[in-house]
Amino acid sequence: MAGRLRELSTDRPDVTESPYTIDAGHSQVELDFANLTQDRAEGERSTAWEAAPCNLRLGVTDDLEVGLFLTPYRRVEEKNAAGATRTRSGTGDVVLRGKWNFTGNNGGTAVGLIGDIKLPTATAGLGNGAVEGTVLLPVSWELGDGWGLAAMTGVDLRLRQSGHGREGAWINSFSFERELTPHLAGYLELAAESAAGAPTVTLDAGLMYKLDANTQLDGGVQRGLSRAADDLHVFAGLSHRL
Repeated sequence: MAGRLRELSTDRPDVTESPYTIDAGHSQVELDFANLTQDRAEGERSTAWEAAPCNLRLGVTDDLEVGLFLTPYRRVEEKNAAGATRTRSGTGDVVLRGKWNFTGNNGGTAVGLIGDIKLPTATAGLGNGAVEGTVLLPVSWELGDGWGLAAMTGVDLRLRQSGHGREGAWINSFSFERELTPHLAGYLELAAESAAGAPTVTLDAGLMYKLDANTQLDGGVQRGLSRAADDLHVFAGLSHRL
């Protein structure tokens, strides 16, 4: 059966989403075993752990899929300059996704459209309690000789930090991928968000290893290049198609 399916494509591990959809009638789970985020700003240091955050994808038609993002457990520890520590833990928000592939679902240049709706289901203190939405346009090119380029642009409509009204954040990213062996590939990515406040800019790098036609392991690191970005994000995960 795997031979009749399109090549495995995932929305992880980089920030840039894939324009490819899941084959109709099939599903795919993409998850972190665990991930760690650290940041230090204005004398305060924060550390966040997430256990098994996952993206559940279901192919509705050959060019349309729906998805569900879940964060079963999240723990955030904040320590101020005086040494006082505040810890919060619980579940994260739920995100509903729809993805439509315009063209190139079988290879070549591919273009897609993604719509996300975030539902405020997080434990108190782990979310902003607001419904938020995102629209993304991902594009992918096969450059030949094992090279690939992916790019994404979009708008995230989010609650202002003041808690009053909404603001739009412009999202852009570029990711270069290189096939290193028949099973191993690596990527390097630059991603940025621009909103009313300071821009968030990150540099990412990681590896993907295909165990078989339906299973992929990955791992990577993300470093913040701007003051508003988290200093460090480290992760390892798995994608499996059913």
